[in-house]
This record gives sequence, structure tokens and C-alpha cells, in this order.
Amino acid sequence: MVRLACKKVQKKVEEELKAKTDLLISKGNRAPSLAVIMVGDNGASRTYVKNKEDACTRLGFMHFDYRFSEDVREDELLNLIDELNKRNDVDGILVQLPLPKTIDEKKIINRIDPEKDVDGFSPINVGRLSLEEECFIPCTPKGILEILKYYNIETRGKKAVVIGRSNIVGKPMAMLLMQKGIDATVSVCNSHTKDLSSYTKDADIIIVATGKVNTLYSSMCKNDAVIIDVGVNRIADSTREKGFYLKGDVDYDSFADTDCQITPVPGGVGLMTVIELMENTYLSCVRRSGI
Repeated sequence: MVRLACKKVQKKVEEELKAKTDLLISKGNRAPSLAVIMVGDNGASRTYVKNKEDACTRLGFMHFDYRFSEDVREDELLNLIDELNKRNDVDGILVQLPLPKTIDEKKIINRIDPEKDVDGFSPINVGRLSLEEECFIPCTPKGILEILKYYNIETRGKKAVVIGRSNIVGKPMAMLLMQKGIDATVSVCNSHTKDLSSYTKDADIIIVATGKVNTLYSSMCKNDAVIIDVGVNRIADSTREKGFYLKGDVDYDSFADTDCQITPVPGGVGLMTVIELMENTYLSCVRRSGI
């Protein structure tokens, strides 16, 4: 098994982005800026938001943080988004998901100006992606493409299977893999797919994004498949300091004696998601400034 060290990929992208940001600022332009809205105190969300704040600091980005309790009213969030949409010093707006069930998630996302939708979740950006037009590409699928590129993993003419059909990973990932220049032949599987192995055993590239541990075993794959594990599942473990450990959707250990290339969890795709959010924020700044 070959471990795809995503930290190396993340470091390369961050170094390149830092150089571009420093050049932008040296020419008298303001730094890119990101506004993050978080509702509630979900542990995983808190960690993700902290990682985004740290990335902004390392890159020299401005960041604005807005925290709300779970009982926040929907109209309060909508009013804040309206305000951020109008502000010239805000390039990207990110609403940390999931939101409480009392909040209409689609309404919140759709309220964000598509030109500041650095998550790439708005209907306009999704539509542009499907038409292969300029848009903000969702950060996790964008990061996965960067991993494939860094490791010179061929996609043209290859059979790719995406397991999971979420709007955040599965659907945009499938659209990206089909695009001209990437040219993979794509199958999308879900929880109702019968005989999942019949798809995965013949696949050259497998993207697993189900949020369910042990979705994929080595016995379900070719001996030399490329496997990207998007899952981040918290497994309770009282013997650990934090009371849990992280595990992906793939049974990582079962691949030990194979020639597969596989991303680990933790230390895998999640690193790329954060840096690609920063890349999108930089792009928003440049586009909005007409630089």
C-alpha cells in the first residue's frame, strides 16, 4: 500500500498561495478576507472553523468571525449575510454546516452572493460547474483533484467510482471527473446501490464519501486502485484523551498488503478542503478587485 501524503500536497498549495498573497499585498492591494458564520457548539465544526482561522493567519488573510447560539433566529442570519454581501472588505462568506434543524439551510446558502460563495454551494455556482464555466469549485472535490494532480495519477479514460451523492462532495466530484481535460468515465453509487463491489472491483479510482465506517474493503477493489477516503467519523474511545479517535469510510488496514494508493484519515483530504477554501477566497478577492 502507498500512503498518499496529503500534507505534502497541502504544503505545496499553501506555499504557492502565500507567495501570490504576498505579491498582491506588496502592490498596495488589501489582503483577501473571509467571513465565517458558525451556529452552535458542535465539536467537529469548532475544529474546522479553528483550522480555517489558523490558515487565514498563516496566509495573511483578514478574517471575520460570527458565532451564534443554536437558538438564533433565521432572520438574524439572513440579515447578517445581507450585510456581508454589501461589504467591499469581505471576499468570501462561509456558513459552517450543519445548521440547527430550525434553520432552513438552503435558504441560508442561497442568500450568499454567488461571487462570495467560496464554498461553491449556491445554485449559480453549481450550475456554472455543470456547464464547465468559471465558478467556485466546492473545496473538497477541488482538493481531491489537486491530490490526483500532485501524484501524477492519470484520469483520462480511467474508470472512476464515486460512492456518495451529497451536494458537497459526491455530485460535484462526479461532475469534475467528467469534465474535458479530466475525462474519466464515472459511476456514482449510493446506499441503495446493489452489489457495490461490482462497480468498485473494476475501478481505477474510487472516491468514498459516505460518512459510514468500513464502506470499502480491499476485497472490493483492484490490487492497484487509487482510493480517496473523504470520511471523517468520530469513534468513541474512553482510553483516549479526547474520548474518541477519527476513522475514515475505508477499512484502511485491509489494504496493507495491496499495491493500492490511499489517503489516510486523519491527515488526508481534510487538509486539502481548508487550503482550497483559502484558494477560493483569494480568487474572489482578485476577481472582485479586477486585478
